[in-house]
Amino acid sequence: MEIMNQAIEQIYLQAKEKIGEGKVADYIPELGKVEANQLGFYMKSGSDLEVALGDYETKFSMQSIIKVVLFICAIIERTSDEVLSKVTVEPTSASFNSIVNLELKNENRPLNPFINAGAIVTVSLLKEIDSTGKFNKVVDLVRLMANNPNITYNSNVYMSEKETGSRNRALAYFMKSTGILEGDVEEILDAYFKLCSIEITCKDLANIAYVIAKDGFNEETGQQLFEPKIARIVRTVMALCGMYDASGIFAVEVGLPSKSGVGGGIMSVSTKRNGLGIGVFSPELDAKGNSLAGQYMLEQVSKLLDLSIF
Repeated sequence: MEIMNQAIEQIYLQAKEKIGEGKVADYIPELGKVEANQLGFYMKSGSDLEVALGDYETKFSMQSIIKVVLFICAIIERTSDEVLSKVTVEPTSASFNSIVNLELKNENRPLNPFINAGAIVTVSLLKEIDSTGKFNKVVDLVRLMANNPNITYNSNVYMSEKETGSRNRALAYFMKSTGILEGDVEEILDAYFKLCSIEITCKDLANIAYVIAKDGFNEETGQQLFEPKIARIVRTVMALCGMYDASGIFAVEVGLPSKSGVGGGIMSVSTKRNGLGIGVFSPELDAKGNSLAGQYMLEQVSKLLDLSIF
């Protein structure tokens, strides 16, 4: 085990050398203020293989990673068939905030719940009517999965998201015009912006991923948080769609169901080694919006431990 830990530590040092090659997500002004040279890694395994490196306790905003928990909440409330009638689970070759696919493909339905349009529709499916109710529904599950009751949102990031969210408003109002989005658009968007600004750490992400790996069961509390069927659906969609329009190459090179966010985090799941959850954070992104150093770490760790599902 010590040799394994040393090997992962060496990968961490190699990943740090990637810092400087990417760019933080400054199109959301508050994210542009994040210190770029950070790298954190946390891995939790049912085989007692736990590794904590670097900035693993540093808080950062979930951004698109929240879409995984949001998707779970929607299926719990509405059933998978009902959710999939509004948003499908197909990969996309377009960017995560693309408008064109809504008009040209898939009968105006978002291609998957992990692009912005899909997540906005998923928020609308939560039965709570107002923004606060929708937010609380999702953040409560985040806290239960992460074993951290203190998780909340960053108000500065939330306001920055809201003030610069014109593209997301365009997506939402277009979907409202086609009948895909139901409810008050501004309430839905407010909840969406607030959810993206939830702050977590690499350890929190690894705990969330570990619950998904264990079919919805939280070993620390003994709670079955959601059905195994939901976990299987979520792992599948993460593998197909979790890394935006780079999901294909990520599947080839890493082979782990994962979800990234433009805050610099990536959450990865493996059902090998009696279940395994990984959280990694490094805010410099590549052109697709995925953490550069984070992807390198995941690729090398996946190869080292033979974690690929393919």
